[in-house]
Amino acid sequence: MELGYPGMTVTKVIGQGKQKGISEVWRGRRFRVDLLSKMKIEITVRDTDVERIVNTIINESQTGSIGDGKIFVFDVENAYHIRTKESGEAAI
Repeated sequence: MELGYPGMTVTKVIGQGKQKGISEVWRGRRFRVDLLSKMKIEITVRDTDVERIVNTIINESQTGSIGDGKIFVFDVENAYHIRTKESGEAAI
């Protein structure tokens, strides 16, 4: 919010990465959980702000432990704000 982007979408997801799941014990029996609970955070920013936003996310969330996550950067062709009919950067 302090960087000028108050909106984001947070989705609870399950998945598997390099960690390949974990072993759990339930009622005395060991079993493997391959898909782990994760959060997917989506935020759309101007091209000129990508590096600043990515660095902020890394600096604020990095623990140095497995499971810190990854950041993927995608191009967005266009954006539309339905209520105001704005498009492009004005809709962000």
